[in-house]
Amino acid sequence: MPMTPFSPKLLLLLSAAFLTACTVGPDYQKPDVSAQTPAQWKWKTAEPRDAAPRGEWWTVFKDSELNRLEKSALQNNQDVRAAMARLDQARATLGVSTAAYFPEVTLQGAAQRELTSGNPPSPVPIPIPAAQLNSFSVPLALSYEIDLWGRIRRSVESVQASAGASAADFHSVLLSLNAEVASNYFLLRSFDAELAALHATLTSQEKTIGLIQQRFTAGTIPDAEPAKAKSELATTRADLADVTRQRGETLSALAVLCGQPASTFEVSSRVLSGPPPRIPAGLPASLLERRPDVASAERKVAATNADIGATIAGYFPAVTLTGQAGFTSKDTTGLFTSDSKVWSIGPNLTLPITGFFINQAKVKRARAANDEAVAAYRQTVLNAIKDVETSLTQIRYRQAQATALKEAVTASTQATDLTRQRYESGSVSYLELLDAQRTSTASERAASCVQAQSWIATVRFIRALGGAW
Repeated sequence: MPMTPFSPKLLLLLSAAFLTACTVGPDYQKPDVSAQTPAQWKWKTAEPRDAAPRGEWWTVFKDSELNRLEKSALQNNQDVRAAMARLDQARATLGVSTAAYFPEVTLQGAAQRELTSGNPPSPVPIPIPAAQLNSFSVPLALSYEIDLWGRIRRSVESVQASAGASAADFHSVLLSLNAEVASNYFLLRSFDAELAALHATLTSQEKTIGLIQQRFTAGTIPDAEPAKAKSELATTRADLADVTRQRGETLSALAVLCGQPASTFEVSSRVLSGPPPRIPAGLPASLLERRPDVASAERKVAATNADIGATIAGYFPAVTLTGQAGFTSKDTTGLFTSDSKVWSIGPNLTLPITGFFINQAKVKRARAANDEAVAAYRQTVLNAIKDVETSLTQIRYRQAQATALKEAVTASTQATDLTRQRYESGSVSYLELLDAQRTSTASERAASCVQAQSWIATVRFIRALGGAW
């Protein structure tokens, strides 16, 4: 029975059939985090609000200056640009990886002139004279790995998941930047409030010291009172200088976040008014879908899971289809004629033998990397829940603290006004007035700090929720 002649078309059809072969390694399943996710928050039952604003979450504070700073940070911050470049690299890597689905085709033109030996080794005692030969070739080469075991598919799956992790990391950078800008902005407003309180205290002390000097000149008070008044005035000026320094340092940090030189960056002074907006807590399950760091950790689990399959494929033989077609001739005039045509096609089989144990270690390493990624993902979920719970605690008790301090400021201001009136009428000593002023100023400064911390706690809460709720 005659043998069927070799057919390149038949080989191509067989190669196409191989593409439907199996894919080794475990299929990805999202890790179970039910043990890490509570049914409700500690302070309140979850109330998801789908209609609440998303995206530019800082607009909930209704502060045009904050909106301007956030926009500047997104446009000019260098960390954001670096994160965007990393994301572009990840996407380009995915493009390189998916190219393995298609044959690699190259065109190689070559021209060669050589001198052959006149005394070559030969089993036939026939003299072969030396000669100079020309060779011209224009071959089109093809190489294609037939993905029998899914190595390429698993590799692309891994790179695709890694690209997803890079995208989530990029959004993490954005979220962190926006939160840092808002936190520093509200801290700046806290210093503005402290400076306002210190300036008011300084004005009052300067007015009082004039009265003390008049009484001392008249001989109605001892010389200790002017000295104490001057000492207290100097202390207030020192506090004023220290808070001004802290505001300047915060302003410089804000400038860097906004991608601006600190020497030319300015934010006008303004005091915060009222409590921060109330942000509802969402369901912990939906939190896992919003937090970019959680999404990144989950995509890394998927990437390491695919790496296991790509490594397991190393146990099996690799089949590569190679081919070549083109023209070869001894001169350029006959290079592209039909007689100069050449072609070849055929599969190459590579079977690891001594590399079996090496691949076994690689598979073990891939599985361990996946176990590490799963643990990191679950830890990220725990940290996400902790961040929300901590922020809720801060908001609750900062608000209670702010309410108490507001009452303290009102009472201490009234006490200072009454004590000043009694001092001016000569009913009490300067020490009593000094003590009332100190209490009032301390209460105002503490209230300013706590009020800013309440706003900052709200920023941290929004950040803990993934920038949306």
